[in-house]
Amino acid sequence: MSFPFPPGTDEDTPFFVISVAAQLSGLHAQTLRSYDRMGLVSPGRTSGGGRRYSMRDIVLLREVQRLSQEEGVNLAGVKRIIELENEVGALRARVHQLTEELASAMAAAEQAAASVHASYRRDLVPVRHETALVVWRPGPKR
Repeated sequence: MSFPFPPGTDEDTPFFVISVAAQLSGLHAQTLRSYDRMGLVSPGRTSGGGRRYSMRDIVLLREVQRLSQEEGVNLAGVKRIIELENEVGALRARVHQLTEELASAMAAAEQAAASVHASYRRDLVPVRHETALVVWRPGPKR
């Protein structure tokens, strides 16, 4: 669903009242309240305690409905699926962050190595080349 967000808002900004969220998700308002109590969807709250749903919440409500109706997953299973998907998303974000940190560290190490190599003196250093011949003779046997 494409939705033009007001300036300064995005898909995570809670601004739909429960009746609008119910209509957008195709569910009954009481179902939304139940899902909130179960922890499936956690809408924002106003200072008075009223629920405010974001566009991301609406999408999640539709996914809960799809999983339970079309896939036959019970609500406990739906909750676990949502938790696992959130965990996977967090892990992907962490891997991305660590990959960027690693690339930055490697670039810094390469720059430091290049700096060290650039600081080497390029003067010729005299080396004495002497050779000596040593002959080994075994001593008397004991």
